[in-house]
Amino acid sequence: MRGQDTQQSAMFSYVSAEERVPADHPLRPIRAMVEVALRGLSPAFEAMYKNFGRPSIAPEKLLRTLLLQVLYTVRSERMLMEQLEYNLLFRWFVGLNVDDAVWVPTVFSKNRDRLLEGEIAQKFFAQVLEQARKAKLTSDEHFSVDGTLIEAWASQKSFQRKEQADQPPVDTDDPGNPTVNFHGEMRCNDTHASKTDPEALLARKGSGKEAKLSYCGNVLIENRNGLVVAAELRQATGTAERDAAAAMVENMGNTERVTVAGDKGYDTKDFVAALRDLKATPHVAQNDKRRGGSAIDGRTTRHEGYKISQRKRKRIEEVFGWMKTVGMLRKTRHRGVSKVGWVFTFTAAAYNLVRMRTLLSLAVQAA
Repeated sequence: MRGQDTQQSAMFSYVSAEERVPADHPLRPIRAMVEVALRGLSPAFEAMYKNFGRPSIAPEKLLRTLLLQVLYTVRSERMLMEQLEYNLLFRWFVGLNVDDAVWVPTVFSKNRDRLLEGEIAQKFFAQVLEQARKAKLTSDEHFSVDGTLIEAWASQKSFQRKEQADQPPVDTDDPGNPTVNFHGEMRCNDTHASKTDPEALLARKGSGKEAKLSYCGNVLIENRNGLVVAAELRQATGTAERDAAAAMVENMGNTERVTVAGDKGYDTKDFVAALRDLKATPHVAQNDKRRGGSAIDGRTTRHEGYKISQRKRKRIEEVFGWMKTVGMLRKTRHRGVSKVGWVFTFTAAAYNLVRMRTLLSLAVQAA
Protein backbone atom coordinates (compact mmCIF):
# COMPACT_ATOMS: atom_id res chain seq x y z
CA MET A 1 0.00 0.00 0.00
CA ARG A 2 2.84 2.37 0.87
CA GLY A 3 4.52 1.56 -2.45
CA GLN A 4 1.26 2.30 -4.30
CA ASP A 5 0.97 5.74 -2.64
CA THR A 6 4.55 6.56 -3.59
CA GLN A 7 3.91 5.52 -7.17
CA GLN A 8 0.74 7.62 -7.41
CA SER A 9 2.35 10.70 -5.88
CA ALA A 10 5.14 10.50 -8.43
CA MET A 11 2.59 11.08 -11.18
CA PHE A 12 1.64 14.52 -9.91
CA SER A 13 3.51 17.71 -9.19
CA TYR A 14 2.27 20.65 -7.18
CA VAL A 15 5.16 22.93 -8.23
CA SER A 16 4.29 25.41 -10.98
CA ALA A 17 6.43 26.03 -14.06
CA GLU A 18 7.19 29.50 -12.68
CA GLU A 19 8.74 27.94 -9.58
CA ARG A 20 10.72 25.40 -11.56
CA VAL A 21 12.51 27.95 -13.75
CA PRO A 22 15.57 29.27 -11.87
CA ALA A 23 15.48 32.93 -10.90
CA ASP A 24 18.73 33.57 -12.77
CA HIS A 25 17.76 31.73 -15.96
CA PRO A 26 18.80 33.71 -19.10
CA LEU A 27 15.25 33.60 -20.47
CA ARG A 28 13.77 35.50 -17.53
CA PRO A 29 15.02 38.99 -18.49
CA ILE A 30 14.11 38.29 -22.14
CA ARG A 31 10.57 37.28 -21.16
CA ALA A 32 10.21 40.47 -19.11
CA MET A 33 11.21 42.60 -22.10
CA VAL A 34 8.90 40.60 -24.39
CA GLU A 35 5.94 41.22 -22.06
CA VAL A 36 6.53 44.98 -22.23
CA ALA A 37 6.69 44.79 -26.03
CA LEU A 38 3.51 42.70 -26.26
CA ARG A 39 1.57 45.17 -24.11
CA GLY A 40 2.56 47.84 -26.60
CA LEU A 41 1.27 45.65 -29.44
CA SER A 42 -2.22 45.17 -27.97
CA PRO A 43 -3.82 47.86 -30.19
CA ALA A 44 -2.24 46.27 -33.28
CA PHE A 45 -3.59 42.83 -32.34
CA GLU A 46 -7.09 44.24 -31.78
CA ALA A 47 -7.01 45.93 -35.19
CA MET A 48 -5.88 42.70 -36.89
CA TYR A 49 -8.65 40.52 -35.47
CA LYS A 50 -11.54 42.98 -35.17
CA ASN A 51 -13.37 41.54 -38.21
CA PHE A 52 -13.29 37.84 -37.25
CA GLY A 53 -12.46 37.72 -33.54
CA ARG A 54 -9.49 36.34 -31.66
CA PRO A 55 -7.78 33.37 -33.37
CA SER A 56 -7.49 29.86 -31.94
CA ILE A 57 -3.96 30.72 -30.78
CA ALA A 58 -3.58 34.03 -28.95
CA PRO A 59 -1.14 36.25 -30.90
CA GLU A 60 0.85 36.90 -27.72
CA LYS A 61 1.48 33.18 -27.26
CA LEU A 62 2.15 32.80 -30.97
CA LEU A 63 4.86 35.48 -30.93
CA ARG A 64 6.48 34.03 -27.81
CA THR A 65 6.56 30.61 -29.48
CA LEU A 66 8.09 32.01 -32.67
CA LEU A 67 10.68 33.78 -30.57
CA LEU A 68 11.63 30.50 -28.89
CA GLN A 69 12.04 28.94 -32.33
CA VAL A 70 14.62 31.62 -33.18
CA LEU A 71 16.41 31.64 -29.82
CA TYR A 72 16.78 27.85 -29.69
CA THR A 73 17.27 27.21 -33.42
CA VAL A 74 14.27 24.88 -33.79
CA ARG A 75 14.19 24.16 -37.52
CA SER A 76 10.51 23.28 -38.00
CA GLU A 77 7.08 23.95 -36.50
CA ARG A 78 6.57 20.24 -35.94
CA MET A 79 9.70 20.02 -33.81
CA LEU A 80 8.66 23.21 -32.03
CA MET A 81 5.31 21.69 -31.06
CA GLU A 82 7.14 18.57 -29.87
CA GLN A 83 9.33 20.72 -27.63
CA LEU A 84 6.27 22.47 -26.23
CA GLU A 85 4.77 19.09 -25.42
CA TYR A 86 7.42 18.08 -22.89
CA ASN A 87 9.75 21.07 -22.38
CA LEU A 88 8.67 22.83 -19.16
CA LEU A 89 10.89 25.84 -19.87
CA PHE A 90 9.22 26.40 -23.24
CA ARG A 91 5.76 26.08 -21.68
CA TRP A 92 6.64 28.67 -19.04
CA PHE A 93 7.96 31.14 -21.62
CA VAL A 94 4.94 30.80 -23.91
CA GLY A 95 2.43 30.93 -21.02
CA LEU A 96 1.08 27.37 -21.15
CA ASN A 97 0.20 25.43 -18.02
CA VAL A 98 1.68 21.97 -17.53
CA ASP A 99 -1.59 20.27 -18.49
CA ASP A 100 -2.54 22.60 -21.38
CA ALA A 101 -2.88 20.92 -24.77
CA VAL A 102 -0.28 21.80 -27.40
CA TRP A 103 -1.46 23.01 -30.78
CA VAL A 104 -1.47 20.83 -33.88
CA PRO A 105 1.46 21.88 -36.14
CA THR A 106 -0.83 22.69 -39.08
CA VAL A 107 -3.02 24.92 -36.89
CA PHE A 108 0.06 26.68 -35.57
CA SER A 109 1.38 27.25 -39.11
CA LYS A 110 -1.97 28.67 -40.27
CA ASN A 111 -2.06 31.14 -37.37
CA ARG A 112 1.57 32.04 -37.98
CA ASP A 113 0.85 32.85 -41.62
CA ARG A 114 -1.89 35.23 -40.48
CA LEU A 115 0.70 37.12 -38.45
CA LEU A 116 3.06 37.17 -41.42
CA GLU A 117 0.46 39.08 -43.41
CA GLY A 118 0.61 42.01 -40.98
CA GLU A 119 3.39 44.37 -39.95
CA ILE A 120 3.65 42.80 -36.50
CA ALA A 121 7.36 42.01 -36.87
CA GLN A 122 8.22 45.66 -37.55
CA LYS A 123 6.06 46.85 -34.66
CA PHE A 124 7.56 44.26 -32.31
CA PHE A 125 11.04 45.33 -33.41
CA ALA A 126 10.14 48.97 -32.71
CA GLN A 127 8.84 48.10 -29.23
CA VAL A 128 12.07 46.26 -28.37
CA LEU A 129 14.22 49.10 -29.73
CA GLU A 130 12.28 51.64 -27.69
CA GLN A 131 13.16 49.73 -24.52
CA ALA A 132 16.83 49.84 -25.51
CA ARG A 133 16.62 53.59 -26.00
CA LYS A 134 14.91 54.13 -22.65
CA ALA A 135 17.69 52.10 -21.01
CA LYS A 136 20.21 54.38 -22.77
CA LEU A 137 21.85 51.47 -24.57
CA THR A 138 21.86 53.08 -28.00
CA SER A 139 23.73 55.91 -29.67
CA ASP A 140 21.81 58.55 -31.60
CA GLU A 141 24.85 59.91 -33.41
CA HIS A 142 26.98 57.11 -34.86
CA PHE A 143 25.79 54.20 -37.01
CA SER A 144 27.03 51.47 -39.35
CA VAL A 145 25.29 49.76 -42.26
CA ASP A 146 25.84 46.57 -44.23
CA GLY A 147 24.01 43.94 -46.21
CA THR A 148 24.25 40.19 -46.65
CA LEU A 149 22.82 37.59 -49.00
CA ILE A 150 20.22 35.20 -47.64
CA GLU A 151 19.82 32.06 -49.70
CA ALA A 152 16.28 31.58 -50.98
CA TRP A 153 14.14 28.48 -50.46
CA ALA A 154 14.51 27.51 -54.12
CA SER A 155 16.88 25.26 -56.01
CA GLN A 156 19.03 26.08 -59.00
CA LYS A 157 16.96 23.78 -61.19
CA SER A 158 13.89 25.95 -60.51
CA PHE A 159 15.68 28.89 -62.17
CA GLN A 160 14.36 28.45 -65.70
CA ARG A 161 13.78 30.55 -68.78
CA LYS A 162 10.76 32.81 -68.56
CA GLU A 163 9.61 31.55 -71.99
CA GLN A 164 8.29 28.04 -71.47
CA ALA A 165 9.26 27.00 -75.00
CA ASP A 166 12.93 27.70 -74.40
CA GLN A 167 13.36 25.60 -71.25
CA PRO A 168 16.50 23.42 -71.13
CA PRO A 169 16.04 19.72 -71.79
CA VAL A 170 14.74 17.71 -68.85
CA ASP A 171 15.59 14.12 -68.03
CA THR A 172 12.24 12.34 -67.57
CA ASP A 173 13.71 9.18 -66.01
CA ASP A 174 12.65 10.51 -62.59
CA PRO A 175 9.50 12.66 -63.00
CA GLY A 176 9.32 13.34 -59.25
CA ASN A 177 12.80 14.86 -59.22
CA PRO A 178 13.83 15.47 -62.83
CA THR A 179 17.38 16.30 -63.81
CA VAL A 180 17.60 19.73 -65.42
CA ASN A 181 20.59 20.14 -67.70
CA PHE A 182 21.54 23.83 -67.73
CA HIS A 183 25.30 23.39 -68.20
CA GLY A 184 26.71 25.71 -70.83
CA GLU A 185 23.58 27.85 -70.80
CA MET A 186 23.83 31.58 -70.13
CA ARG A 187 21.49 32.32 -67.22
CA CYS A 188 20.64 35.73 -65.79
CA ASN A 189 17.78 37.46 -64.01
CA ASP A 190 16.65 39.20 -67.20
CA THR A 191 15.88 35.97 -69.03
CA HIS A 192 15.34 33.48 -66.18
CA ALA A 193 13.20 33.27 -63.06
CA SER A 194 12.66 30.74 -60.31
CA LYS A 195 9.45 28.76 -60.67
CA THR A 196 9.52 28.10 -56.91
CA ASP A 197 10.16 31.66 -55.71
CA PRO A 198 9.87 34.19 -58.55
CA GLU A 199 11.01 37.08 -56.32
CA ALA A 200 14.37 35.46 -55.53
CA LEU A 201 17.19 36.65 -57.78
CA LEU A 202 20.48 35.05 -58.78
CA ALA A 203 23.25 36.89 -56.94
CA ARG A 204 26.71 36.44 -55.49
CA LYS A 205 28.51 38.38 -52.79
CA GLY A 206 31.81 38.78 -54.61
CA SER A 207 33.77 37.84 -57.71
CA GLY A 208 34.76 34.21 -57.92
CA LYS A 209 31.93 33.09 -55.61
CA GLU A 210 29.00 30.90 -56.54
CA ALA A 211 25.83 32.67 -57.61
CA LYS A 212 22.72 31.54 -55.73
CA LEU A 213 19.07 32.45 -55.64
CA SER A 214 19.03 34.96 -52.82
CA TYR A 215 17.56 37.94 -51.05
CA CYS A 216 19.50 40.92 -49.70
CA GLY A 217 19.15 41.48 -45.95
CA ASN A 218 20.30 44.86 -44.62
CA VAL A 219 20.74 46.19 -41.10
CA LEU A 220 21.66 49.53 -39.58
CA ILE A 221 23.34 49.30 -36.17
CA GLU A 222 24.27 51.95 -33.66
CA ASN A 223 27.97 52.00 -32.83
CA ARG A 224 27.82 52.14 -29.02
CA ASN A 225 26.66 48.58 -28.32
CA GLY A 226 25.98 47.14 -31.78
CA LEU A 227 22.20 47.03 -31.44
CA VAL A 228 20.14 46.90 -34.63
CA VAL A 229 18.15 50.10 -35.14
CA ALA A 230 16.72 49.26 -38.58
CA ALA A 231 16.34 46.14 -40.72
CA GLU A 232 15.21 45.88 -44.32
CA LEU A 233 15.11 43.04 -46.81
CA ARG A 234 15.05 43.55 -50.56
CA GLN A 235 15.50 41.68 -53.79
CA ALA A 236 19.19 41.02 -54.45
CA THR A 237 19.77 43.60 -57.16
CA GLY A 238 23.11 45.25 -57.80
CA THR A 239 22.13 48.38 -55.86
CA ALA A 240 19.99 46.77 -53.14
CA GLU A 241 22.47 47.40 -50.31
CA ARG A 242 22.92 51.11 -51.07
CA ASP A 243 19.22 51.66 -51.74
CA ALA A 244 18.25 49.96 -48.47
CA ALA A 245 20.92 51.88 -46.53
CA ALA A 246 19.68 55.24 -47.83
CA ALA A 247 16.08 54.28 -47.01
CA MET A 248 16.95 53.23 -43.45
CA VAL A 249 18.89 56.42 -42.81
CA GLU A 250 16.04 58.49 -44.23
CA ASN A 251 13.51 56.71 -42.00
CA MET A 252 15.48 57.79 -38.93
CA GLY A 253 14.37 61.35 -39.64
CA ASN A 254 17.60 62.98 -38.52
CA THR A 255 17.36 66.50 -37.17
CA GLU A 256 21.02 66.59 -36.16
CA ARG A 257 23.98 65.38 -38.20
CA VAL A 258 24.98 61.72 -37.71
CA THR A 259 27.72 59.46 -39.08
CA VAL A 260 27.12 56.29 -41.09
CA ALA A 261 29.95 53.79 -41.61
CA GLY A 262 30.07 51.21 -44.38
CA ASP A 263 32.42 49.05 -46.42
CA LYS A 264 33.84 49.80 -49.88
CA GLY A 265 30.63 48.79 -51.59
CA TYR A 266 29.03 52.00 -50.33
CA ASP A 267 31.78 54.25 -51.68
CA THR A 268 29.91 55.68 -54.66
CA LYS A 269 29.22 59.33 -55.51
CA ASP A 270 25.46 58.84 -55.60
CA PHE A 271 25.30 57.14 -52.21
CA VAL A 272 27.66 59.60 -50.54
CA ALA A 273 25.63 62.50 -51.92
CA ALA A 274 22.39 60.90 -50.74
CA LEU A 275 23.73 60.50 -47.21
CA ARG A 276 24.87 64.11 -47.05
CA ASP A 277 21.42 65.24 -48.15
CA LEU A 278 20.01 63.22 -45.22
CA LYS A 279 22.29 64.98 -42.70
CA ALA A 280 24.57 61.94 -42.46
CA THR A 281 28.35 62.08 -42.78
CA PRO A 282 29.51 59.10 -44.91
CA HIS A 283 32.24 57.22 -43.04
CA VAL A 284 32.55 54.59 -45.78
CA ALA A 285 35.74 52.68 -46.54
CA GLN A 286 37.58 54.22 -49.48
CA ASN A 287 37.61 52.27 -52.72
CA ASP A 288 40.54 53.80 -54.59
CA LYS A 289 40.38 51.12 -57.27
CA ARG A 290 36.96 52.28 -58.42
CA ARG A 291 36.96 54.19 -61.71
CA GLY A 292 37.14 57.85 -60.77
CA GLY A 293 38.55 57.07 -57.34
CA SER A 294 36.90 57.30 -53.94
CA ALA A 295 33.85 59.48 -53.38
CA ILE A 296 35.29 60.81 -50.12
CA ASP A 297 38.63 62.47 -49.44
CA GLY A 298 40.87 63.66 -46.64
CA ARG A 299 38.29 66.14 -45.43
CA THR A 300 36.41 63.10 -44.06
CA THR A 301 39.15 60.51 -43.48
CA ARG A 302 41.53 62.76 -41.54
CA HIS A 303 39.27 62.89 -38.51
CA GLU A 304 39.66 60.45 -35.62
CA GLY A 305 35.93 59.79 -35.73
CA TYR A 306 36.31 58.25 -39.18
CA LYS A 307 38.88 55.75 -37.89
CA ILE A 308 36.64 54.85 -34.95
CA SER A 309 33.69 54.31 -37.30
CA GLN A 310 35.75 51.97 -39.46
CA ARG A 311 36.60 49.88 -36.41
CA LYS A 312 33.07 49.87 -35.04
CA ARG A 313 31.39 48.94 -38.33
CA LYS A 314 32.88 45.45 -38.19
CA ARG A 315 30.57 44.62 -35.29
CA ILE A 316 27.78 44.32 -37.82
CA GLU A 317 29.22 40.95 -38.83
CA GLU A 318 28.33 39.70 -35.34
CA VAL A 319 24.71 40.51 -36.12
CA PHE A 320 24.74 38.62 -39.42
CA GLY A 321 26.61 35.71 -37.86
CA TRP A 322 24.00 35.32 -35.14
CA MET A 323 21.06 35.73 -37.50
CA LYS A 324 22.40 33.15 -39.94
CA THR A 325 23.42 30.50 -37.39
CA VAL A 326 21.19 30.82 -34.34
CA GLY A 327 18.40 32.55 -36.26
CA MET A 328 18.58 30.04 -39.14
CA LEU A 329 18.69 32.70 -41.86
CA ARG A 330 21.61 31.26 -43.80
CA LYS A 331 18.85 29.79 -45.94
CA THR A 332 15.33 31.03 -45.41
CA ARG A 333 12.37 28.67 -45.10
CA HIS A 334 9.90 31.16 -46.55
CA ARG A 335 9.23 32.56 -50.00
CA GLY A 336 8.65 36.07 -51.25
CA VAL A 337 10.04 39.44 -50.16
CA SER A 338 7.16 40.09 -47.77
CA LYS A 339 7.42 36.86 -45.76
CA VAL A 340 11.21 36.62 -45.81
CA GLY A 341 11.38 40.28 -44.78
CA TRP A 342 9.00 39.62 -41.89
CA VAL A 343 11.20 36.82 -40.57
CA PHE A 344 14.35 38.89 -41.12
CA THR A 345 13.01 41.80 -39.05
CA PHE A 346 11.69 39.47 -36.34
CA THR A 347 15.08 37.75 -36.10
CA ALA A 348 16.77 41.15 -35.77
CA ALA A 349 14.44 41.89 -32.84
CA ALA A 350 15.42 38.56 -31.27
CA TYR A 351 19.10 39.46 -31.62
CA ASN A 352 18.46 42.77 -29.88
CA LEU A 353 16.73 41.01 -26.98
CA VAL A 354 19.71 38.72 -26.45
CA ARG A 355 22.14 41.60 -26.73
CA MET A 356 20.12 43.80 -24.37
CA ARG A 357 19.94 41.02 -21.78
CA THR A 358 23.74 40.83 -21.80
CA LEU A 359 24.23 44.58 -21.63
CA LEU A 360 21.73 45.05 -18.81
CA SER A 361 23.20 42.20 -16.77
CA LEU A 362 26.67 43.73 -17.13
CA ALA A 363 25.29 47.07 -15.95
CA VAL A 364 23.82 45.43 -12.84
CA GLN A 365 27.10 43.67 -12.06
CA ALA A 366 29.03 46.93 -12.48
CA ALA A 367 26.69 48.69 -10.08
